[in-house]
Amino acid sequence: MYKKILIVLLMLSFQLVVAQKKILNNFPKGATPEEVGQLIAYRFVKAKHALHAGKWISYPETFYWNGALQFAELTKDNTLLRLLQDKFEPLFTTEKALLPIKNHVDLNMFGSLPLNLYRITREQRYLDLGLPYADTQWEVPEKANDKEIEWAAKGYSWQTRLWIDDMYMITIVQTQAYRVTGNQIYLDRAAKEMVLYLDELQKTNGLFYHAPDVPYYWGRGDGWMAAGMTELLRHLPKEHADRPRIMHGYLTMMKSLKRYQRPSGMWNQLIDEADCWAETSASAMFTYAFITGVKQGWLDANEFAPAARKAWLALVGYVNEKGAVSEVCVGTNKKNDKQYYYDRPRHVGDYHGQAPYLWCVVALLQN
Repeated sequence: MYKKILIVLLMLSFQLVVAQKKILNNFPKGATPEEVGQLIAYRFVKAKHALHAGKWISYPETFYWNGALQFAELTKDNTLLRLLQDKFEPLFTTEKALLPIKNHVDLNMFGSLPLNLYRITREQRYLDLGLPYADTQWEVPEKANDKEIEWAAKGYSWQTRLWIDDMYMITIVQTQAYRVTGNQIYLDRAAKEMVLYLDELQKTNGLFYHAPDVPYYWGRGDGWMAAGMTELLRHLPKEHADRPRIMHGYLTMMKSLKRYQRPSGMWNQLIDEADCWAETSASAMFTYAFITGVKQGWLDANEFAPAARKAWLALVGYVNEKGAVSEVCVGTNKKNDKQYYYDRPRHVGDYHGQAPYLWCVVALLQN
């Protein structure tokens, strides 16, 4: 008798989880991931370069490009894929000077783009271009300072600086290198680095200050950490020694983000400040982490699927008819001044916001 009751309860529980996951499959016209993805991805094809220091392809552009590629691949849109490859082609020739140098965490992450192109196309030239960006992140340059040498001696990237932004920048290029080579060293590097940042920076409430000397929960900064953990966990084998620690950090953060989600479905520029403005890039990154967590079975679907749906529907309202996202905080250096974060300019179509919307799109479309 008790065994039958247990079986019935398990079946009902399973059906409820399936039903909650379906919440992330059914959206009204205008809010479907296919429609939003098309708008945002095709917008990038004719968009201008967003250069770092006016010289090199920047990390926001790299991530926007990667998001559009993932969308094209997943939807089997070969036209879009060809257009995105054509846009990259000048970087081998007439625009070669725009290739980032390999001396900073924000520049080395560019390697994730040609590595992604190699994974999709299997063209060797993309691998040859991309892999050195992953390798040099652990190869100490001759002019390295004492701190950089110290980090490297401990097995970390010499580019370590303990800014939470790094946990997407570093992990994405190392994870992509692992995906295309199968070499475990890249995944081990990313995981070791992530554990360091979790141990050093995560607070008891699950969130992260922008940096050790900047005690504010800046939305996009925490978004990089949320997305970085999510992306890394997607590829980290269950038996990997660092997976439990990273999963614990992820789950702790997700529970906290759930508490700080605004009634509108969004999150604020400063996450814990109720009077701060709703910011789209961070909200999209958190939504991506929620959607993926539900679909991977890491998060309770009953609790997080409705929250993810609410967030996505709120985010769609910030996309105009041309595929440009509004209320995006501009590129932001760290500063120990709360008002600084309140006063950051907000742009429309800023690549910092365009990219994470596409991550959400891809996550919603994946099984």
